Amino acid sequence: MKTDTHPTYFPEAKVVCACGNKMTIGSTKEKIEVEICSNCHPFYTGNDKIMDAAGRVEKFKARKARATTKSK
Repeated sequence: MKTDTHPTYFPEAKVVCACGNKMTIGSTKEKIEVEICSNCHPFYTGNDKIMDAAGRVEKFKARKARATTKSK
């Protein structure tokens, strides 16, 4: 059996989110920086964030309404 084939495992690896949340996990990296976590993700927090800078939602609803009226 070969030795030294597996990466080093860090049982106390630090994870830092962009929102400031910090947690400790086991990983092959000693420090991990993430942009989103369960503390700030809309699915877990219940806060909806609709990023609609160009009116894409309204455009989609208008296309959908036109398509349903044409098919009838």
